[in-house]
Amino acid sequence: MTTPAKLYGKDISAYDEVDVEDLLNKLSPEEINILAKEVDPDDSFLPPSQRCNYDCEKESTGPLNRKQLIEHINKQAIETPDIPEAKPYVAGVVRGKKWIPPDPPKREKDADEQIAIDLGDEYEHALRDASQEEIIDLAAILGFHSMMNQDQYHASLLNKGQPVGIGWDGITKASKQKIFPQDPPNNTNPDETLRQVKEDDSKLVDLNWNNIKNISDDKFDVLFDALANNTHLETLSLTNVGLTDKQAHKLADALEKNNTLKVLNVETNFISPTGIVRLVKSLLKTKTVEEFRATNQ
Repeated sequence: MTTPAKLYGKDISAYDEVDVEDLLNKLSPEEINILAKEVDPDDSFLPPSQRCNYDCEKESTGPLNRKQLIEHINKQAIETPDIPEAKPYVAGVVRGKKWIPPDPPKREKDADEQIAIDLGDEYEHALRDASQEEIIDLAAILGFHSMMNQDQYHASLLNKGQPVGIGWDGITKASKQKIFPQDPPNNTNPDETLRQVKEDDSKLVDLNWNNIKNISDDKFDVLFDALANNTHLETLSLTNVGLTDKQAHKLADALEKNNTLKVLNVETNFISPTGIVRLVKSLLKTKTVEEFRATNQ
């Protein structure tokens, strides 16, 4: 156990209920001035006015005149003679000790001794007789990306065989960009499918609104309200439709009431991490959704 701190023979806890303001009111101006000089100027818990112990005893000369003060400072600076130099300045003569930069550190010499690693006869024989392509494949497996270029690394991972004419010092050439055809436009009629969801149509099992632009917030609200009571819809795809956190929270409320939906896709939208967390929590509550996609937000 540690000994409790004491002040004037009493424990520090005995001074907890002491009114400091009452004690300061009992001090005279001279005693307060002495106390102010004892304040620690480095105590960052005190305001700047209390950290400064400067006490000017001169009487005030009147209000501040900034222009007159600047003129007085400039006049005093011009009239004050310069301090004579111990050694006068002469052009071209170095006064004092000239600074010479230190020599750059010498590179450490390579150790004469080479570290020998015994891999065993079987591994040494395999590596000694291995071809360059086999060593590149081994480096790719071990993750030594700096030992090969990009073409060699990807060829090893995909087991395509090493590119012809590219050795250890080969340079990766730019590959021709692959142009993929654009996805066909989504011809789904939002109004018609929305009516089917509201009427709980048994024929509507897969609802795909992917890439449909300019869907109003009112339609999303109607869709999510109808989804809460729908018993036939199993797949809902809402990729790249401009969903925000507002719609994501309404979708989460609908998912907590729905017991039929199995696949939900909300990729490539504007849902924040908070909205994604809200959706995941709703999925954990219903436990009927088997596949959930929400990348590229």
